[in-house]
Amino acid sequence: MDALVNGVDRWWPKDHTWWGVESALSIDARAGGCFCEVGGDRQARHLEVVFTEPGTPLRMTGGLGPLQGVGLDGVLEFRLQPVRGPDGAERPDLTRIVLHYRAGGYAPDHIGAFAPVVDRVQAAQLKGLVDHLAMIGADAAP
Repeated sequence: MDALVNGVDRWWPKDHTWWGVESALSIDARAGGCFCEVGGDRQARHLEVVFTEPGTPLRMTGGLGPLQGVGLDGVLEFRLQPVRGPDGAERPDLTRIVLHYRAGGYAPDHIGAFAPVVDRVQAAQLKGLVDHLAMIGADAAP
């Protein structure tokens, strides 16, 4: 969970922020905490943390990116799950990360038009996290 929360500014794609490379992202992983972006004097709250417990999902609510401006709201959840080997034993060196983002609400256009775009963006964000974790793992290798 540390890399997910404390490393968000290193893995969240800067092309999916309001102010690109000028942005600094942070997640305050407590109920009511902010997944926020700061770019100089500019600030944005992307999501609000609504649930966190070690070893369980990190759940945040809000509208990401342009969804904020059209009346759509959602729940973003990172589920961290243990991985088991062929013998059924838990692998402490591996964690499965499952990302869910469910959004709904008012949209001036057909809400289904947003789904493919949101899916692509979420895939890019998850890939950023996976790449970041791989880099951390490579740095930690003997």
